[in-house]
Amino acid sequence: MLSVSAAIVVLAVPGLLTGLAAGLRGWALAGLAPLLSYAIGGLAGPWTAALGLPFNAWTYAAAAVVFAAIAFGARKLAVRRRPPEPEPGVWARRGHLAVVACLLVAAATGLTAALLGMGRLGALPQGFDAVYHGNAVRYIADTGDGGLFGTSQMNWYGDAAPVFYPNGYHLLASVTYRLSGASIPETLDANTVLLPGLLALSLVTLVREFRGRAVLAGAVALTAVAPVMGVYESMDRGPLLPFALGVALTPLAAVALPRYLERPAPDTGLVLVLAAVGLLCVHSSTLFGGILFAGPLLVQRWLTGEPSRWRRLGRDLLALLPIAVASLVVAWLQLSGALGLATGAVPYYGWPSEYRASTALGALLGFQHFEPHPQVWLSVALFLGIVFFARAGALRWIGLTAAVTGLAYIAVASSNAPLVMALSRPWWDDPYRFFSMAAIPLSVLAAHGLASTQAWLRDRLPARIPAAAVAAVVLLGFVLLSNGLYVRSNGDRVYTGYQAADPAKLRTTPGEIAAMGELGRLARPGEWAMNDRFDGTAWTYALSGIRTVAGHFDETLPPKDAQLLADRFHDYPTDPDVRAAVRRLNIHWVILGKPSTEPGKPYQPGLLGLAGAPFLQEAFRNADAVIYRLVA
Repeated sequence: MLSVSAAIVVLAVPGLLTGLAAGLRGWALAGLAPLLSYAIGGLAGPWTAALGLPFNAWTYAAAAVVFAAIAFGARKLAVRRRPPEPEPGVWARRGHLAVVACLLVAAATGLTAALLGMGRLGALPQGFDAVYHGNAVRYIADTGDGGLFGTSQMNWYGDAAPVFYPNGYHLLASVTYRLSGASIPETLDANTVLLPGLLALSLVTLVREFRGRAVLAGAVALTAVAPVMGVYESMDRGPLLPFALGVALTPLAAVALPRYLERPAPDTGLVLVLAAVGLLCVHSSTLFGGILFAGPLLVQRWLTGEPSRWRRLGRDLLALLPIAVASLVVAWLQLSGALGLATGAVPYYGWPSEYRASTALGALLGFQHFEPHPQVWLSVALFLGIVFFARAGALRWIGLTAAVTGLAYIAVASSNAPLVMALSRPWWDDPYRFFSMAAIPLSVLAAHGLASTQAWLRDRLPARIPAAAVAAVVLLGFVLLSNGLYVRSNGDRVYTGYQAADPAKLRTTPGEIAAMGELGRLARPGEWAMNDRFDGTAWTYALSGIRTVAGHFDETLPPKDAQLLADRFHDYPTDPDVRAAVRRLNIHWVILGKPSTEPGKPYQPGLLGLAGAPFLQEAFRNADAVIYRLVA
């Protein structure tokens, strides 16, 4: 678990220092710290690249000191101008302790579900996207290149157009990789198992910020880690690691925003800017997700309450103007990269619709996507949350968030209309991502149902029965009825992204992993290997440090040399263009794994018939892979 401990330190300490300097305390500090850390690292990486400096643990620590100093100055300036009033206490000490206990149970449950699916820390994620993230983390750790186009060099090099990808996740993971000494798969897994706990912490912080009862905070920690579509589907499919991280941090947008609007000042403004930029650094779509999530709280703020609400609307918009300008300036590199990707040559196809609208609605209410059974007790809690919705108080806006994200999922899941595809482009028109986003407010409503049930029972039971006992019975009953917060069924969902009953049928098999490790021992630094794009050997760089011609399963807009070799590498003895490409890339090896079983994707044409070729000498072979040395 050293890798998990290192990941916690990397994502917590810089944010804690900066948050403390900015005046954050208590649950707000604990909840916002990870997001602040991703803002610090996500900004430091591209800035160091622009200055010609490497990104590593030292420059990350230096950036943390710089941001903490800026936060300290902003806090001093704010206090001098207008000393903030002490935040009112909401929970008694035992309430805090009870919430911490629920949070620990939730984090342990989420970690257990993830590990049940993975089998162990260090299991290789098998999806399409994972290889990009693994190679990207290794690339940053090896080269120190924290630029926003650097990680794409693993696949789009030479004459290929560089591809923008927000790299906050990869930057911090690269520091974890170096500090822990773990493998790349273990580094990815160490961050992944923390995602349910991070989501629970974010939602507890949200409830605390809106002065919710401790029972509600404890309940939301539990309901956060129960839905399969919250973060577990993203662990299985892709896995969509930066997106899943963004989902876990999205509720914090609704924490930083009202803190600033209630007291516009340099310290609260800095925290809001870093929160917005942090979401953007994790993934471009996460900032849009944060706006969808937190926007309804502005609607409630402007349309309810004091008679001068229109004056409040104008005052709030005026206060948000400098935040928008500062965010644009600070995150200009990320924003310009995202705009370039949206208007560039990378095609946008979107994903096909999957359901009728009525079926999609049923999937939402049943917390069931493609799983064999609905998560019934979450549905019961959600029903109670709707029944008791009038008691939601300052959190009533979460109902509108649930409606907006739910309707967005239904639209994307049931329609391929041009307007739907255009509006959903930040999320690649992917129903899975919209389902995941919709799960978060639904989890809050389910938690409200449990907390309101406790309050209803408390008011009707004899006064001699402590309210804490009623809360314990309700929450424990939910845990038991849901079979431990659906830990095993959620683990089963993660399983298909990491394991198989027959390991030989995995996309990247144990034999291929062993061969890639062997290549790392055979090859000299700087030597490349020719490989097939569709077998498992795209992982070679992440696992061994040896570059391959194909660094991703993605065949979109490949370099000309990569396309040439994929088509004609077997003509090496007679084709001068192939020989020239081999020299340019410094190719000394060929590694081939098991051909892909996907229709139309066996070995690429240039890699057929290599066995016994006179220009290759076999250096290693096992049941799933072979390594050749180029000898002519």
